[in-house]
Amino acid sequence: MAWVYLIGAGLCEVFGVTMMNQLNERRSFANFALLAAGFILSFLLLSLAMRDLPMGTAYAVWTGIGAAGGAVVGMLFFGESRSVLRILCITLVLGAAVGLKALG
Repeated sequence: MAWVYLIGAGLCEVFGVTMMNQLNERRSFANFALLAAGFILSFLLLSLAMRDLPMGTAYAVWTGIGAAGGAVVGMLFFGESRSVLRILCITLVLGAAVGLKALG
């Protein structure tokens, strides 16, 4: 169950970052509330995951999902660069997270 919590935490992190971008584009209470909800839920799920997973692994996977997910959302929905080098770097981040799981 810890891995389910951790993946959920990473996805909530991506949602929070997406709402941060939305808040920068259009200031509204709804965007702020969704941003706060995303990050609060992300930290809650991360803390639940860390009950059973080592801190270093949990944090690395969580930040990897957040960083890679944020970059992918930016490319798909906000017109950010889709260069091969950028996609390769995202793949490296995800590969490192998988490597930590395999080694841990």
